[in-house]
Order: sequence, then C-alpha cells, then structure tokens
Amino acid sequence: MGKVSQNSANYMIKAKLNSSGIIEKSDVVGAVFGQTEGLLGEDLDLRELRNKGKVGRIEVDLKKNSGSTEGTIEIATSLDATDTSILAASLETIEKIGPTRADIRVEEVSDVRSSKRDYIIKRSKQILKDIRSENPDMNKIKEEVKHEVRESEIVNFRGFPAGPDIYFSDEVILVEGQADVKNLVKHGVKNALALGGTSVPDKIPEVTEDKEVTAFLDGDRGGDLILEELRDRMEVDYVVRAPEGKEVEELDERQTFEALRDKEDSQYVEETESDEEQVAEEDLEAFNEIMNELVATRALNVVDEDYEVTDRMPVDKKDGVDAEQAYAVLADDTVDSDLVNLAEQLEAQYVIGRDKTATVNSSEVKIITEEDM
Repeated sequence: MGKVSQNSANYMIKAKLNSSGIIEKSDVVGAVFGQTEGLLGEDLDLRELRNKGKVGRIEVDLKKNSGSTEGTIEIATSLDATDTSILAASLETIEKIGPTRADIRVEEVSDVRSSKRDYIIKRSKQILKDIRSENPDMNKIKEEVKHEVRESEIVNFRGFPAGPDIYFSDEVILVEGQADVKNLVKHGVKNALALGGTSVPDKIPEVTEDKEVTAFLDGDRGGDLILEELRDRMEVDYVVRAPEGKEVEELDERQTFEALRDKEDSQYVEETESDEEQVAEEDLEAFNEIMNELVATRALNVVDEDYEVTDRMPVDKKDGVDAEQAYAVLADDTVDSDLVNLAEQLEAQYVIGRDKTATVNSSEVKIITEEDM
C-alpha cells in the first residue's frame, strides 16, 4: 500500500470535527471511508487513492469533554488542487460517526509546497550572496587597479616623495606628507612634493629652486605653522588651504580643484595678515573694554564709530541683526566664516572674537582676537 507523507504531499486538508457523543479514532476513520465510498466515483474513491499512494493516512486527534467529542482531521494528498478540493468537500457530507451525530467542517486546504518554496527562496539568496562575495564587482576591481597605479606613480625626487610630473613641471605644489601627494595624484595633480612632516627640511629651498611654488596646506593650526615657517625659509608664490578642519589627504576631486582654483598670491595674503595687526591703540582699548563686558554672555555686539552698541543679540541669532552698517562686530565667540560674512555685509572695518578658526580670512575687514589686544 502506497503512502503519502506530509513532506511529499501537495496539499493538506484540515477539518474540524464535533460529535454529540463519545467516539474513538477508529470510528472517525471508518466513517470517512464508509460514508464517502462510491460518492465521487472510482477516480476519487478514498480507498483506491490510498492504495495508489495519492492520499496519506487519515490523522485524527480527538478531545473528549462532558459526553461529547471534538477534534481535528488531517489528510495529506498528492492530487491536484481541483481533486483535493472535491475530496475535502466530501468530508462535510458525513453526518454520523459511530452511534452519534457529527458535524465536519473543512477549515483549510493548504499548499504544503509553500514551505519548500520559502526554503528555496531563502537558500537561493544565501547561495547568490556567497557567489557575489567570491566575485567582486568591477568597481572594486577598478579601484584596486587604480590604487596600485597611484602607488607606482609616487616617485622619489631628490629625497622627497613626489608626483611623476615633478621632473618637468615649472610649478611645484608643496604639501605636508606622502598621503597628500597620493591623494593629489589620484585626482590628476601630479606635480606635488611632500615636506615629510610638520617642519620645513633644509633642502626644500634648494629642491624647489627655479620653480613656481604653491603651498597647499591643511585647514588647521598645523597648516598655519607650516606656512609661517615656509615664508621664513623661502619664497612662496601662492597659498592654497584645504577647507576649515580638513586635511589635503581627505579632499575629493571637486574640493581639490576648487581649492587650487582659488589659490591666493602669497604676498597678498601676507600683506592682508599684516594689515590686520595694524589697529589703532584707541580702537584696541575700546574693543578690549567691550569684550570684557561680553565675557560668558555668548552675545554679539554691533557698534558704531563712537563704540556705541547699535544692536545686540545672542551669537546664534546673528542672522537677525537689524543694523545696516557698523564700525565693528564683537562676539563672545570664535571668529569664523559666518561672522566674517556678517561683518562684510555691514561694511564693518573690524570683526573681533575670542579666537579665530585656522582658515578664516577676509580682504574687507580686519580680524582681531583676544591675543591681539
């Protein structure tokens, strides 16, 4: 006799049974076979289907309670959906089990293959992921190739790491370290030369002789110190700074070329910085007094030429300034690009703060910090 297990079945018929008396499993199985016999013809005769292995065992689970019985009936089939539905409906024609009246209602006919499909989907995703992990995409391959090429393009120019164009370029871009050179080469700037640290080696003036020198430095205090030392040791034609708080090695292609495009004449930058130091003693005294009054207030004062406050507000509310013009803008804060922009909009001559960011600069207003007063 053939058998159909749940694992090899297509569908599972699940029915609920209620009986008005006490019955046994054998009563249920006998009623199912006996009362459906000949009902659907030879093709769907339950006994024949069992013999051919098209239908599995009739699984019965009963619970007896106070003179009545209730339970479930489960039948696995390997028939198609239509024949399984007909067979399921035939169960509901059973009205008597053993000596008692009974009622059978089909609750569900489920496709047991769905769990197999779920497994197939889950497992195929895992297999596909394993395949992809063993076969990196082209972008990764290209990046690895580019990295190797960039590494091979770094040359040693008279003892210093440099880009490959350093030998024949009339311009040299001085950067702090080899990582900066690699990043510039990556973006197509191949005439960079690394100082190799935070100080200027003695050979640098000799190595850069007869070349136009551009200093491309980090946007931090370290960059300020290197620029100051470079000017003391040699002639620098142009100055380029990374955005505030950024290092040259971190810049993407757009940031790199924007910085190089906006490079400034070194002499102009130096003169601007010198101008900032030339502040009248009277102004310094007045500004110092106002800054003392602003201690721990996180406030901003806009003053006129008589040092009278024309507008005052919290630093973080500076966008709400009502004044149209000013002589100076003083803030209990760090002078950054936003504060400088405000002073320029008010056509002020000075902007004063506790300190200033490493890269802030202006050709229109003088920047003063507590260190200058």
